[in-house]
Order: sequence, then C-alpha cells, then structure tokens
Amino acid sequence: MYSELYERTGRDIIKELGKRFSDYRKRMGYTQKEVAEKSGLSVFTISSFENGSSTGITMASFIKLLRSIDSLDEIEKLLPELAVSPREVFKKQTRK
Repeated sequence: MYSELYERTGRDIIKELGKRFSDYRKRMGYTQKEVAEKSGLSVFTISSFENGSSTGITMASFIKLLRSIDSLDEIEKLLPELAVSPREVFKKQTRK
C-alpha cells in the first residue's frame, strides 16, 4: 500500500481525496449545497473536487471542506506532531 501511494501522481491522489470527501459528505447526510453554505465555497468548486475534474484545490479550501462536515480533526493525520526524540530527552535530562 505504502509503495503504491508513492507510485501515484499528485493529481490521482487529489482525485481520490475528492471521491472520499463525497463519500463522507453523503454518509453524513449533507448535500453539496449545505457544504457550500457551511464552507463558503461554491457548489461548483465542491462538485469539481468530488468528481475529480478540479485537482487544483487549495489547502485552505480543503480545510474549509473538512470543517463543513465536522471532520477538521482528521487534518492531524496528514502530518502528526512528532514525538520528542530520545536524543532530545537525553539532552534535557543532562541539562537539569
């Protein structure tokens, strides 16, 4: 799975995200119009993202979309906060 992801283009990954967003939106019972009203984005932008015809979505728009379906906390999975390295822990302990 990991290597398959790296073999895909950025465009393909964004298309898949659009499809997944559509699935989430529908499962949660939101229409594109409701998401547009909650996010401040146009129905056209949402539709284009979901059907894969627009792969130039900005991170700001993506965050608005996640917020509109009450899934903003999922953004943490993109780049989770790094744990403190053992080296840093050792440095802090020796400074005390």
